[in-house]
Amino acid sequence: MKKIIRYFKESVAEMKKVVWPSRQYIGKSTVVVIVSSFVFAVFLGLVDFLLLKGLELLF
Repeated sequence: MKKIIRYFKESVAEMKKVVWPSRQYIGKSTVVVIVSSFVFAVFLGLVDFLLLKGLELLF
């Protein structure tokens, strides 16, 4: 039982040392991830479309 209590005490102590990001930083990071995901999806869709059309011309 002592090990479990010590584990939780140490966990709480470590969590107090964490430097949490600000709400603004999280918001900006979220926007960057969403926009970059959208751009990448559009790029891959375009490449897929062009490859499909290229294969249709060949066959």
